[in-house]
Order: sequence, then structure tokens, then C-alpha cells
Amino acid sequence: MSTKRIEVSIAQQRLRLYDDQKMIMDVAVSTASNGPGEQNGSECTPRGKHYIRAKIGANCPVDTVFVARRPTGEVFNESLREQHPKRDWILTRILWLCGLEPGKNRHGNVDTMRRYIYIHGCPDKDAMGEPSSHGCVKMRNSDIIKLYDIVDAGTPVDIKEQ
Repeated sequence: MSTKRIEVSIAQQRLRLYDDQKMIMDVAVSTASNGPGEQNGSECTPRGKHYIRAKIGANCPVDTVFVARRPTGEVFNESLREQHPKRDWILTRILWLCGLEPGKNRHGNVDTMRRYIYIHGCPDKDAMGEPSSHGCVKMRNSDIIKLYDIVDAGTPVDIKEQ
């Protein structure tokens, strides 16, 4: 039986997927422009041990726009971005994270799940490899589809500062 796990390095802006000890995916991501942190409302990327609580967006077209974890019926394009310049674009697939460490990233004012922290797709023109999210881990749409298709709900996710 394989044991998949995800590691996210905030310092390196990388997401790595392992199957047992073998790395099977290594891609650039974008974490929070505000840096690491767990406080509700901080728009920081939470550190520590998490797991995928839910997978959202199976079979949705690439660039499907999500708001509050629901497809809006829109498909992202640059014209839509111009119409909604302040929108935080959550596209294609969502892996909703839940913290495993009470007082650090679970419960109270530091609860990753209640902060709606995801691994998700973003517009293709968004830069990867540099912090620019509102707390989530953003990925290229092709990468989030690949990841989504090979991990299950319950997969461990370790978000490290280094």
C-alpha cells in the first residue's frame, strides 16, 4: 500500500508529493504574500501538519471559477479579471486543508479549515515561485489537476517554513 504525503516549502515556494519515500511531483507554487502565520484574518500561510479535508471540483473544466467552494458558472479569462480586479481567483480544483495541531493550526483563532486555506489553481499568468496568495497555496492549473487526481482526502500535508 502506498503512503502519499505532500510537503510545501514556504522558503522555496515548492510543493512536493511523495509516494512512500519517492518524490513523484515537484512544482513551483505561490504561498502568502504576507508570509507564514496562523492567525485568523492574517492572510498568512499556516505552518505545520495538515491533511486534505475535502477535494472540490472533480471534472470541472480548467479555469472554472470558485467562490465559497462553489463553481460560479464562470470560466476565467483576462476580461473577467479586468471586470473583477480585487477578486482572489480560485480556479479549477480545490484541496481544502485542515490543521492537525491544536493551538497551532487547529481550533480557536488559528484554525486552518475555518480560515478556508486551500491548495488550488490560479490564473496561468500569476507568477509561481514567489509569494502572492492570500494565505492559500496556489498552483498552475495543470499541476493542481495532476495533484488532485493522485491524492485522496486524508492525505497528509506538511507546510514548512524552510
